[in-house]
Amino acid sequence: MAPRIAATAAEAVAGITDGSTVLIGGFGNAGQPMELIDALLECGATNLTVVNNNAGQADAGLALLIKERKVSKIICSFPRQSDSWHFDAAYRAGEIELELVPQGNLAERIRAAGAGIGAFFTPTGYGTMLAEGKETRMIDGKGYVLEYPIHADVALIKALRADTFGNLVYRKTARNFGPIMAAAATSTIVQVHEVVPAGSIDPENVITPGIYVNTIVALGTSAGEQA
Repeated sequence: MAPRIAATAAEAVAGITDGSTVLIGGFGNAGQPMELIDALLECGATNLTVVNNNAGQADAGLALLIKERKVSKIICSFPRQSDSWHFDAAYRAGEIELELVPQGNLAERIRAAGAGIGAFFTPTGYGTMLAEGKETRMIDGKGYVLEYPIHADVALIKALRADTFGNLVYRKTARNFGPIMAAAATSTIVQVHEVVPAGSIDPENVITPGIYVNTIVALGTSAGEQA
């Protein structure tokens, strides 16, 4: 089935409800779907669990969701940066829960959800506070920690181009978390620079197949400017 093509970012995110788990693509600002995040802020959904590489930067995007107390829990790898002041304020006030996950584990937990993997053992975090309360095992003389997939209700990602079947291509480093997040969510919403007719994208260049995409919104030049 072809994905829905929304007319605006607000229309694209209108179905996101309170308490949803939301995967948000981006590695820093590269590939972060800013317009979709702004629309999510405006739609009014609260008590969100957000999964992202970091906890927002400065006064834009995810940082604003946290500032407005729309996020009750964040699962990320880099919560503290020089410009993560909105997360810092919310965390110190006890208004947001943090689940800290090493970056490789974060990516693999998301990928595992899309791949149908029930759980996996990883050496990362073994013997540290991050392994407390988790199952561990010695395999070939090395310690491993059992980690579980991160499933989500919605993924918000950014791509360069989509065709009308939902096949996606990305621009350079903006590819980062988008492909694995698209496969891990029940509903994937994508902002793109442009939507082209089916068949316009060489199949060899497709990164995310349209089967994983539910909604597309074309937002023009600003959506295509990716690091």
